[in-house]
Amino acid sequence: MVEYWNGGMSKIRFYCPLPHYSNTPLSLKPSSEVPDMSQFESPVSVLREKKELLIARFLKGDEPCFLERHAKILDDYFRESFAGSSVGPRIRMDKNPYAIIALGGYGRKEQCLHSDVDVLLLFKKKIPDEAKEIVQEIFYPLWDIGLDVGYAIRTLKECSKLACQDFEVLTSLIDARFLCGISSLYSDLMEQLHGKVLRRYGHAYIGWLAERNQGRHTRFGDSSYLLEPNLKDGLGGLRDYHSILWAARAKYNLKEPKELELVGHLSHDEFQCLSRALSFIWGVRNWLHHLSRRKCDQLYFEYQVKLARVLDFKQGNGQQAVEVFLGALHGHMEFLKQQHLMFLNKALPRKRGPGKAERRAVAKGLEVVQDALNFESPETILHNPKLLIKIFERSARLGIPLSIEAKRLVKEFLYLIDENFRSSRAVVQSFERILVAPSQTFNVLDEMLNTGMMVALIPEMKGIVNRIQYDEYHLYPVDKHSLRTVQALKSFGGPGLEAQDTLCRKLFSEIARPELLLWAALLHDVGKGEQGKDHARQGAEIVRSVFKRMGFAEQDIEAISFLVREHLLLINTATRRDLNAEKTVVQCARKIRDTERLKMLYLLTVADSMATGPKAWNDWIAVLLKELFFKVYHILKKGELATPTAIEIVEKKRQEVLESAAAMPRDALETLFDQMSPRYLLYTPSKEILRHIDLYQKLGREPFALEVQAVPGTNYRTATVCARDFPGLFSKISGAFTLNNLDILSVQIYTWRNHIALDIFKVKAPPDTLLEDEIWVRLKNDLRSALKGKLALGPALDQKLRAYQSLRKRIPIRPDKIVVDNRTSDFFTIIEIYAYDFPGLLYKITDTLFQCKLDIWVAKIATKVDQVVDVFYVRDFDGQKVDAPEQIGAIKEAIMEVLASNPTESRQPTRSALI
Repeated sequence: MVEYWNGGMSKIRFYCPLPHYSNTPLSLKPSSEVPDMSQFESPVSVLREKKELLIARFLKGDEPCFLERHAKILDDYFRESFAGSSVGPRIRMDKNPYAIIALGGYGRKEQCLHSDVDVLLLFKKKIPDEAKEIVQEIFYPLWDIGLDVGYAIRTLKECSKLACQDFEVLTSLIDARFLCGISSLYSDLMEQLHGKVLRRYGHAYIGWLAERNQGRHTRFGDSSYLLEPNLKDGLGGLRDYHSILWAARAKYNLKEPKELELVGHLSHDEFQCLSRALSFIWGVRNWLHHLSRRKCDQLYFEYQVKLARVLDFKQGNGQQAVEVFLGALHGHMEFLKQQHLMFLNKALPRKRGPGKAERRAVAKGLEVVQDALNFESPETILHNPKLLIKIFERSARLGIPLSIEAKRLVKEFLYLIDENFRSSRAVVQSFERILVAPSQTFNVLDEMLNTGMMVALIPEMKGIVNRIQYDEYHLYPVDKHSLRTVQALKSFGGPGLEAQDTLCRKLFSEIARPELLLWAALLHDVGKGEQGKDHARQGAEIVRSVFKRMGFAEQDIEAISFLVREHLLLINTATRRDLNAEKTVVQCARKIRDTERLKMLYLLTVADSMATGPKAWNDWIAVLLKELFFKVYHILKKGELATPTAIEIVEKKRQEVLESAAAMPRDALETLFDQMSPRYLLYTPSKEILRHIDLYQKLGREPFALEVQAVPGTNYRTATVCARDFPGLFSKISGAFTLNNLDILSVQIYTWRNHIALDIFKVKAPPDTLLEDEIWVRLKNDLRSALKGKLALGPALDQKLRAYQSLRKRIPIRPDKIVVDNRTSDFFTIIEIYAYDFPGLLYKITDTLFQCKLDIWVAKIATKVDQVVDVFYVRDFDGQKVDAPEQIGAIKEAIMEVLASNPTESRQPTRSALI
């Protein structure tokens, strides 16, 4: 991109294509032996050749200082071009000195592979006519070889004036670095910048910088959490480091990053950690530029596995190589984020009222200094190590954050925390008071985690720090997710409407020991730090040892261990099992055993789902979870045998239906009622039965009748299809839904004795509700054509899939899995299919089950963004469960063929996934 500034008032941009360089390794010599080609070739040819050599060395891993060397070869180009300029001599430099100055990332010598080249052509007095010729002579050749060049032409006075008026201009000038020309002109610019502009506007500039950063973070998000982080502009990205530099140069007149340590703004260890973090992030960014062949700062899914490979990350401790890579990246970005927040908080001007004390004691050994908690001295920590936990307790109680110096001291004195410290009753009580304290504008638990205090107190948490789960479902690293789960639980007991749900608020207020629930929330995923498939069971064993060390009573340890072990019970049951099956609910009740545990488990389940990410919790899951909660609660409250018998339930519904249905003669109604299946009558409310009778009467000679109802308070619809039953009906209906972009959430399938099928679908509402009526009309037409054999759903869905494939991002690759369960239900075989979703998957699976001579009675579709768990309750055409080993094997093989045909992923399912 080329910019021309006319006296700082107007700007013209030119777009230029990016270069394509070969990946073929070159024959290289050490950089010191690269021959001087400048006497034989033009400066731009030399630049191009040097850059090719530099890139080749980088790709071979032989160039650890790529950014600085890349900036240097550009410096060489400008200096050689300036020295050989044919235009320069026509400008009287003695009368009107000028210089070429590097700006931005180029000025900081942070020149990545496809970074912009930003330069300033600076004149002392006025801009001569020959300035444009200099631009054409020196800058345009860079454009010709594909570099993204941004330049400005200004006078010294214009720079000073614009820097006062526009802090964006001031920011670019803060990074200025002399390249060639009259060096005294650069010195004059720096003197005006620091002596005039920053002295007058320094405080305002830092305030503007903080406000701009807040807007940038809102726009790009917290890169230390995001699945596809922005390495430059997100919170924790390189711009946060640049903001530290800009603020340091504006307020403290620092010249080099090393001065952050030399003058005491960063400790030696912090500066070393900062250097490692920057080196890592710059390396990732440079490789990202190479892989994307352009300037790219968003770490998209499609590059993450490739980057883990080229950076030589290996799988281990139950994690894929890409998860280890992302964990390292998120850790470095988290450190950068914390340093940025602390430094800007220190640099921002503070407003103080008259007579407000600078320092006040709040506890023995602790004091408040400039609105932040601090230790009175390092010696007080040595005399009383429990101050390390007390300062966090006081922070939670007063709502005052720790100072930067206090956080440093906590990190430096963590070695004092030993087994005696961890098991001290006073320390455990302080920790618990922090855990149950109301939420502040800042999270004290976050501060404990970031300083290392939490892991020092509970070393078992080390394995989940910055642990990434590589999918599109878990938004946060495991440690941050755990803290968010605690915060979600606290919101249930907090003021306002943050509780999300009056049921959660009510249940939270009824819990006798909420601290046990909060402990369980903090450690519910601690088992993910260990190798193994069942993290919940592993976590339960870990928390037993943790709380035994802390001196908890055995019954409290058992309660916390239970919540950790079973924290997935309710969500998995609600989304993957038929909640109308009494055995399902009874099994849950038997595991949970009492209503107090049920309440805590329900709240933990809701908080866990909310904290996982915005796509893990929705109205539909909330409805299913509530339904399961109340059914289990009823059994625990009344007892398993307190419900009426099936005969009593059906007889009561018979009377209600016969008394209410006036549109059909009583004799005909009694005959129809007797045709309804026992399972349908047992689980369907009387009002719904009456609606279905009306729908049945509308069927007549039509192939089907459809009724759609909105589910109050949600974004979902109940679509009931009444049709004459035949093998494969359900797969055709599901295919028609998919063809019209209607996402199926669950299905109840009933067949009456008169061969009438009643399929009750729960689906998401169409994205555009203004056109919803048209969508349902189109669905009816497609379904009618499919049932009459005029529409081939397979080819139609394949065409839709091709369009979907072109738009779809690549996602993480995990083996598909098929589970056949004959134990959970007495009457049905349950088939669970874990796979990555694509349009037509449900149709293909249900069609395959039909080809395997299976009837589907219940279907539940649990979606985790683009990974699904499709659950089917099936029986064979003779009404029997599927339990013959050879039959089970054939079904698995047939389904696996469908999953292997998923064209959106280049992987083959493994046979080890057949369970």
